Amino acid sequence: MVTLKLTVLSILFGLVIGSIAGLGKVSKNKLFFGISTTYVEIIRGTPLLVQILIVYFGLPAIGINLQPEPAGIIALSVCSGAYIAEIVRVGIESVPKGLMEAARSLGMSYLQSMRYVILPQAFRNVLPALCNEFIALLKDSSLLSVISIVELTRVGRQIVNTTFNAWTPFLGVALFYLMMTIPLSRLVSYSQRKLGTYEVT
Repeated sequence: MVTLKLTVLSILFGLVIGSIAGLGKVSKNKLFFGISTTYVEIIRGTPLLVQILIVYFGLPAIGINLQPEPAGIIALSVCSGAYIAEIVRVGIESVPKGLMEAARSLGMSYLQSMRYVILPQAFRNVLPALCNEFIALLKDSSLLSVISIVELTRVGRQIVNTTFNAWTPFLGVALFYLMMTIPLSRLVSYSQRKLGTYEVT
C-alpha cells in the first residue's frame, strides 16, 4: 500500500508538472520554452537515484528538511514530470494544425483552443504512454528504499536481514510488483485497441 500511495501521488503531481512543462515545450514564449526545455533535459539526463539523494540529503544543506516520504514523492514527481512533459509535447504536436486554425477562426482565444480542442485530442493520443509512465514509476519507486522509506523493496530487504534468506523474500517482492504491473499493462493494451492510439516514447 505504501508503494501504491507513493506512486499515485507522484504521478498526480507529475501530471501537473509535466503538463505545464509540456505546454512550455510548444510555447512561442522564449522564457517559458527555455525554462521547460532546461528542466526536461536536466531531469532526463540524470539518474533518478541521484535525484532522490539530492532531494533527501541535499536540501537540508540549504535549510529545507524533509521526511523520507515527502522527499521521495517530490523526487518521483519531478522526475516523472520531465517524461510526461515530452509525452504531452508529442501529443500536442500529433494533433493536426488545422484544428487550431479552425478553433481560432471560430473566435476562440489561444488558451481556449488549447483547452477545448487541442488538449482533449492530445490526451487521447498519449493515454497509453501515460499508462506506461505510471508502470515505470511504480517500478522506480523501489529506489526510495535507499532513503529508508518502508515500501515493498525495503520490506523485502528487512526480511532478508532477519532470515538471511535472499531468494524467497525478493522473489515475493518481484511477484507483488508483477501483480500490480500486469493488470496495468493489460489496461494499456486495451486502451490502445479501444482508442486506436499509439505509444509515444
